[in-house]
Amino acid sequence: MGIILKPIDIVDDITKEEFFEKYLKPRKPVVIKNMARKWPAYQKWTMDYMKQTVGDVEVPLYDSSKADPAAPINASAAKMKFADYIDLIEKEPTDLRIFLFDPIKQAPKLLDDYIFPKDLMGGFLDKYPNMFFGGKGSVTFLHYDIDMAHIFHTHFNGRKHILLFDYKWKDRLYQIPYATYALEDYDIENPDFSKFPALDGVEGIECFLEHGDTLFMPTGWWHWMKYLDGSFSISLRAWDKSWAVKAHSLWNLTVQRNFDNFMKRNFKAKYMNWKEKKAIERANYALKRGLPR
Repeated sequence: MGIILKPIDIVDDITKEEFFEKYLKPRKPVVIKNMARKWPAYQKWTMDYMKQTVGDVEVPLYDSSKADPAAPINASAAKMKFADYIDLIEKEPTDLRIFLFDPIKQAPKLLDDYIFPKDLMGGFLDKYPNMFFGGKGSVTFLHYDIDMAHIFHTHFNGRKHILLFDYKWKDRLYQIPYATYALEDYDIENPDFSKFPALDGVEGIECFLEHGDTLFMPTGWWHWMKYLDGSFSISLRAWDKSWAVKAHSLWNLTVQRNFDNFMKRNFKAKYMNWKEKKAIERANYALKRGLPR
């Protein structure tokens, strides 16, 4: 059977009413082709423009290696000047990514280059949205976003491959307890079902983004991303109206995160081994029960 992937819905444009009924209300992903084509960024945001605008700031870089339980959370693998990193991802494949550096804070004029899609929904969170850069072949591991926001994720200067899974599949995806990511021991592109049988039959959505495409990713959706070219994206985030979702976000950001950090600091590998064992137990239990139904 394998992992069952359906193609994502794709629209050129969409009205507020259609977006609400077909995608926001049922929390279903969609790609909107023309939304960012109305932004100045669609023409302006080349690699050279980003290099010239941000300047010689040193940035932390992250690779695809499994997290070290003894290292501080979000410890970088390397550091490099931003301009040198852009040269690197334009020139050759690399698994080095930027995801905890925001060029917009370094160059506020970039704020003028994009438009929040308030014609589709309200509740947008960030004055300085998140930006992500990756080299050809680099991978963002399977996870869902800790703040449980809706995300409009727009890609620039290349292609990106994305796999999406509804939150209900979390146990079958081997979610790590007290975390928002999955066990890192399997390759979601080509899983070994003999070692990870709970993945067999998981249902998801497959998506490919090109320059200017915007992915609407509803709250709680798991996502895995692979850069097919050296390129970058921007994520605009918005609250869901549900107080239950807001409460889940608050729990993740405070109680769960602080507890997890405390346990990592004090028990390191022993704690991480327990979490991985528990993820496998939960996945096997969900598979045995035929969950989710």
